[in-house]
Amino acid sequence: MRERSERETPRIPRLTPDEVVARLRDGMTIGIGGWGSRRKPMALVRAILRSPLRDLTIVSYAGPDVGLLAASGQARRIVTGFASLDSIALEPHFRNARQAGAVELTEIDEGMLHWGLLAAAHRLPFLPIRAGLGSDVMRVNPQLRTVRSPYADGEELVAMPALRLDAALVHMNRADAAGNGQYLGPDPYFDDLFCLAAEQAFMSCEQVVPALAGPPQSLLVNRAMVAGVCETPGGAHFTACAPDYGRDEEFQRRYAASAASPQAWQEFRERYLSGDEAAYHKAVAERAVGTSPASGERGAQ
Repeated sequence: MRERSERETPRIPRLTPDEVVARLRDGMTIGIGGWGSRRKPMALVRAILRSPLRDLTIVSYAGPDVGLLAASGQARRIVTGFASLDSIALEPHFRNARQAGAVELTEIDEGMLHWGLLAAAHRLPFLPIRAGLGSDVMRVNPQLRTVRSPYADGEELVAMPALRLDAALVHMNRADAAGNGQYLGPDPYFDDLFCLAAEQAFMSCEQVVPALAGPPQSLLVNRAMVAGVCETPGGAHFTACAPDYGRDEEFQRRYAASAASPQAWQEFRERYLSGDEAAYHKAVAERAVGTSPASGERGAQ
C-alpha cells in the first residue's frame, strides 16, 4: 500500500467547452460568473451558442454573456441587477431583446442577487435584506415578500428568495488537475457563490498548472465545488481577465456595433461565432492584423 504522501490527488474531469454544454439541458437555470465585461467564461458561452439549447434562465451580473444569449434567442429569462459592457454602459443586444419583448427579465438590486446566491449556497429558502425596500424593485417583482424581525427592533425586511441554479459556469486564471481554481486579478466577484448555489458547476481557466501558489484568498474555487475543468487560453475574451489580459475594447466595440441591425448581427455571428473555439480565436487574430479571411488581403475590417 502506498504511503499517504505518494497517493495520487483525485482528479476532476478535464472537459472541452462542447463537452460541458453537452451536460446542460433545455430549460435549465444557469448562473454565469464574472461581472459585466470582466472575467466571463466566454468560451463556455460561445459553446452554448453552437448548441441547440433553448429556454434558458440566465442568472448573472450581466455582460456580453447575457447579450449573446439574448441575441441568439436561447435565453428565455434574465435574472440580474444590470446589463453592462463596463466601457459601454448598456449591453446593446440585451437592450434590443428587452425592447422587442424577446426575453423576460427579473430585475433586482445587485445586493439582492448576492443574497439570493448566498441563500442558495447555504440551502436556505431566503435571506432577509434591506435592499429593495422603498424602491421600484418591489413593484416590478410583485412575487417578493417581506418579513418582520422577531426581535425587539421589529424591522421589516425583504425576504430575498434563494437563487438555486441547475448549473454554474465560471472562469479562473489558473486551475490545477484536482479542480481547484485561482483568480489573480483584483476581484473575486461572486464566482464561488455561483458554484455553491448550483447542482453542478464547471470552471474554465486560462491554464491548468501542476500546483497553485499565492495568497490563500486567491484560491477561490475548491475541487468540491466543480464537476469539470476546461483549459481555455483566452477563454474570457473579449472580456478582461486581469492580469493575463485586459478587455479587448476594439473588439467589444465591434460586438456592440453588431446590435445595430439583424444583418449586422448575422454578419458578426457568421464571422466570429459560426465555428469552434479555435476558429473564433483565428478570426479574432485575423481581425487584429486587418486580414480578410476570405481574400487573405489586408484591408479595413
